[in-house]
Amino acid sequence: MRLPSWLLSDRAGLILLAALAVIGIVVPVLNLLVPADHPLHLTAYTVTLLGKYLCYALLAVAVDLVWGYMGILSLGHAAFFTLGGYCFGMYLMRQIGTRGVYGDPVLPDFMVFLNWKELPWYWHGFDQFWFAALMVVIVPGLLAFVFGWFAFRSRVSGVYLSIITQALTYALMLAFFRNEMGFGGNNGLTDFKDILGYPLHADSTRIALFVLSALALAGGYLVCRWLVSTRMGRVLAAIRDAEDRTRFLGYRVERVKALIFTFSAMLAGIAGALYVPQVGIINPGEFSPLNSIEAVIWVAVGGRGALVGAVVGAVLVNYAKTWLTGALPEVWLFALGGLFVAVTLFLPYGIIGLLRRREAMA
Repeated sequence: MRLPSWLLSDRAGLILLAALAVIGIVVPVLNLLVPADHPLHLTAYTVTLLGKYLCYALLAVAVDLVWGYMGILSLGHAAFFTLGGYCFGMYLMRQIGTRGVYGDPVLPDFMVFLNWKELPWYWHGFDQFWFAALMVVIVPGLLAFVFGWFAFRSRVSGVYLSIITQALTYALMLAFFRNEMGFGGNNGLTDFKDILGYPLHADSTRIALFVLSALALAGGYLVCRWLVSTRMGRVLAAIRDAEDRTRFLGYRVERVKALIFTFSAMLAGIAGALYVPQVGIINPGEFSPLNSIEAVIWVAVGGRGALVGAVVGAVLVNYAKTWLTGALPEVWLFALGGLFVAVTLFLPYGIIGLLRRREAMA
């Protein structure tokens, strides 16, 4: 089968997809088939860590779609990531224990501790996988659409929009910290046991989640790459470079912005949903504005306006974070800030931009 021209011309994208295919095969083999005492064996911890990186990479692709291609610097994508995680975490919580007597649902432990008498109405339905899967994209997407519709119709842009998106995620963090919200308060949702009847801590389940994360990243990349190669992609670039002129040409700029912003939030929600069963917890700390800022730094390091760059930046920065927080935990935040300054001054187009310039000069 012949590949479409927009993919054939994307050499970096083909390399990324090939790399995802390779690790999607190699990682399960090294974890499940190689003996535990063998030096090539991958532990469950390593598999989980790699799965986290893939989820972060999908979040970075979502951020790059709105920032690199449409010029919207969103400092609130952690909100959509976390909402997707909470939706799937609610499903995992409903799988704990039996479903109760006479069909009444069993209350999560934190609700019993707070003396709740019945399950809140917004928890109903989350005992079904299909319902939770729908909510993973609908909840973040709906919030992004409502927010974007009002913000873009009011022509809020630039730094003002960035501040509002950050205020949104901060407000959600404060709300979810409250016990009366019914989402576990400060502790969040944790102690998950099963997913679709399979034990969550089994190696085979972790491998399945890892492979799903790789497939989700590949699928998210392909959809975004196709999108930016179409006429819509040219409209996005026009909005980024000359929004007023694009509006004067007759394009409904606010509708395009709301549509792409919503789609980007849905991708972030999927990333959050895959992240939660692998790390085993979701709490309000994931709403932290710092997490949104980190996602922007990933994209800046890899190269905004290049979807592959977003993936590269997310993996490299998070690998550095894993190493530094273990070796020199007090240095990490300073290193992150210094990295962002260095990239802004010396690598304005990120790692991918540097590689492309060297290739053009060769």
